[in-house]
Amino acid sequence: MSAVTDQSVWDVVVVGAGPAGSSAARVAAERGATVLLLDRARFPRYKTCGGGLIGLSIDQVPASVLETVEQRVGTVRFTLRGGSPTSHTESGAFLSMVQRERFDEALAAAAVAAGATFVDGVLVKSVREEEFAVLETSHGEIRARTVIGADGTNGQCGRYVGVIMGGVDLALELEITTPAELTEWNDDVFFDWGEDAGSYAWMFPKDDILTVGVIEAKGSPEATRRYLDRWVGELGLADAEVQRSTGHLTQWRTDDSPLRRGRVIVAGDAAALLDPWTREGISFALRSGTWAGEAAAGGGEEALEGYVDRVLAELAPEVRAGARLLRVFEHHPRLVHLVIARSAIGSRLFVAVCRGEKTLASIIRNRFARLALRLIRA
Repeated sequence: MSAVTDQSVWDVVVVGAGPAGSSAARVAAERGATVLLLDRARFPRYKTCGGGLIGLSIDQVPASVLETVEQRVGTVRFTLRGGSPTSHTESGAFLSMVQRERFDEALAAAAVAAGATFVDGVLVKSVREEEFAVLETSHGEIRARTVIGADGTNGQCGRYVGVIMGGVDLALELEITTPAELTEWNDDVFFDWGEDAGSYAWMFPKDDILTVGVIEAKGSPEATRRYLDRWVGELGLADAEVQRSTGHLTQWRTDDSPLRRGRVIVAGDAAALLDPWTREGISFALRSGTWAGEAAAGGGEEALEGYVDRVLAELAPEVRAGARLLRVFEHHPRLVHLVIARSAIGSRLFVAVCRGEKTLASIIRNRFARLALRLIRA
């Protein structure tokens, strides 16, 4: 008998073993539920992602997962359209860097250690509800009292719930072998505000790898590729060894996008939860996944609706704040660069967000920030 049919009905089935799904599975198992965690890929698997963890992410993961952190960053460099750089250095680190293969594998292992059953290489073909939630998979039918959809953008669970996308971006990314002469970058992250509206580029250091990428609104892939090529050249990495070249879409929810349909709730990318401005999504995945696991273990209407209420109260305002700041960035990139890179207040706020001491939503609730946003009609 295969692991997926060991139970006639699982208390919780989690679809997707990324940060949201593995966190949900771990928390539900810790609370005594029978939990099946599924992923269509074979683990460990590569995931296109910068791999930067802010403080809100660090707070959500077990100590065993934190062992996958490869670099801790205390210096940030900003440029505007490849211009002269401005650097800011903190006495302590404010960002942590991971490779997603190791990070996600450690999160899945933590779920298994808590009592969840993990089966990779399982494709979910459809979702329906009868007496229980029923998943039609490549391994047969699976029944659950609650399903947590954490199967990413355009997954079956998000489609079943009816998630509505408010915006879609294209990210292109390279994994570049760190040149021997650039070891001084181990403590640095680089950002560039691009020429196209809402675009930016990054360089994140890992142990032996530099993750280099760009992101902008979907629709002009050739322009996005040209931006990446320019950025690599500006970093002096045009001749460096490229280990991997990938791309992916990031999407965020509309304010009225649903989070639940019957026994199925969605979390992380499947719920289109991320910051539309920075496109940071790991902290949203970890938090929403943790809350989804708590709700699913509790079971029942009140617990599931409580999950929806919590996401709407705590994460939806952050999505709205990010969307508002993205509009500011699209129309006033020089102003954004001036505030963040060249003012003491702006750089301190940037670091505070990275450390998890503030959120974008808390910043724009400040009366001075509200006044500034009204003045620029954002």
